[in-house]
Amino acid sequence: MTLDDNWFTEIDPVANSAFSLKIRQQLHKEQSKYQRIEILETEGFGKLMTIDGLVMLSERDNFIYHEMMAHPVLFSHPAPRNIIIIGGGDCGTLKEVLKHPDIESAVQIEIDERVTRLAEKFFPTLCESNKDPRAKFHFDDGIRWMKEAPANSVDVIIIDSTDPVGPAKGLFSADFYSDCYRVLTQDGLLAQQSESPIYHNVTITRPMHEEMRKSGFIDTLTLFYPQPVYPSGWWSTTLAGKSAPITFHREEQSTEKPFETDYYNEAIHRSAMAVPEFIRRQMMG
Repeated sequence: MTLDDNWFTEIDPVANSAFSLKIRQQLHKEQSKYQRIEILETEGFGKLMTIDGLVMLSERDNFIYHEMMAHPVLFSHPAPRNIIIIGGGDCGTLKEVLKHPDIESAVQIEIDERVTRLAEKFFPTLCESNKDPRAKFHFDDGIRWMKEAPANSVDVIIIDSTDPVGPAKGLFSADFYSDCYRVLTQDGLLAQQSESPIYHNVTITRPMHEEMRKSGFIDTLTLFYPQPVYPSGWWSTTLAGKSAPITFHREEQSTEKPFETDYYNEAIHRSAMAVPEFIRRQMMG
């Protein structure tokens, strides 16, 4: 990351590319116990949160990511009631999950409490559901939490993590997926952010599928969607099914959903399941 001449730039040295936003001012900067967190005010994307120099979210486009992390997996499950979110410290995914009236419990396990406290201060709209009685917060290590969680106790696990480096690296391992598999109920589904399809498919997304299936999941599926502030502008979420093929199980309820979204709808859900040919070939190895 560079911050020169009022421009924030995130450089991807592997892809030989960069993404820049014009900055009005730096609103906050701190080194937490785990990472460096900055809040910047941009010219065109509102407030921006970065962690260790990498974009986490902007006010302008975060709704795409948060909606696609939450709604496809919830509408793919026959009757989701109890949810765990690993990471997700900005609370945007939690907010989307709690739009579903049948959710009984949403437990968020974020290792760095400072991310949530700064989101409450600088991104209050993302935290509108934090006082919902169904929401529970634990500032703890998600890997350890899943090791200790009771078996067959959770319908959906959403892994809203940073890139697979530092504290988040273990969230992309077979050992962690095995713990998730054990904790999920029979119809359980897992959803995890899986990086850029064009930059990281071979190095991250494909190995995720392999590790998930090695851990016992019988089906995996990657969903694709735009995300302007992330590397390449194209992002993905990968689902894993414990005991049944992944389908758009509750399409009718999705069509008649009792809440508003800005990106997600039933047509977006169906289209996100389509796999481009070059990715299909890469997945076949």
